[in-house]
Amino acid sequence: MKENKSLYIIPARGGSKGIPRKNIKELAGVPLIHYSIAVARALTDDSHIIVSTDDEEIAQVVNQTGLTVPYMRPASLATDTAGSREVIIDAMDYADDVGIQYDNVVLLQPTSPMRNTDDVKRALGLYSPEIDMVVSVVETATNPYYNCFEIDSATGFLHVSKGDGKITRRQDAPKVWEYNGAVYVINPQSIRSMTMGEFSRKVPCVMPRERSIDLDTPMDWMIAELVMTELSKNK
Repeated sequence: MKENKSLYIIPARGGSKGIPRKNIKELAGVPLIHYSIAVARALTDDSHIIVSTDDEEIAQVVNQTGLTVPYMRPASLATDTAGSREVIIDAMDYADDVGIQYDNVVLLQPTSPMRNTDDVKRALGLYSPEIDMVVSVVETATNPYYNCFEIDSATGFLHVSKGDGKITRRQDAPKVWEYNGAVYVINPQSIRSMTMGEFSRKVPCVMPRERSIDLDTPMDWMIAELVMTELSKNK
């Protein structure tokens, strides 16, 4: 039996405007949500995995894996304005009510199908109760010290976002990171006391760009299909 110290939460609401029904849409022949379930199952048993959904069809697709959906998310937490924090706390409340023991929460969003088990293991290895969150990041394609610009409100001219504008080679600019949405390892006490944006003790877990695809638009989906097809050919 695997040691259970983490509560794995996979959020999957029914409404999706960018890619309709994306959580159960097939990517490379597999329903999208199945990828995140497979990663979670490689790290814990089913009792510590909660798929949070408001949608019966999504629940049925989850059931195809043999994993049950323990409860349905309230409709109030399935709107466009509902935040991740509220969804996480809702799942934690359920876990607490049924006696599931955990000391951190791992959030696996279905929209990161390229994330693998090792990515989650590395994030877990960086976690300690003294921090608020470990979050997966990727180096940004644009850099505020080099090729990100703002418009001066007084002149209407562009100026570099950070620094003095004298950096002429990207490799000379400080590295800048962005969340890639793949892995969050969260301190339960922190998420109950403040929003994720208010976390001050955040530790990065760097992931490569090829595993950092976040499915938000039809173009993202096309890119993921191409990448996964090529990977399968190389195998």
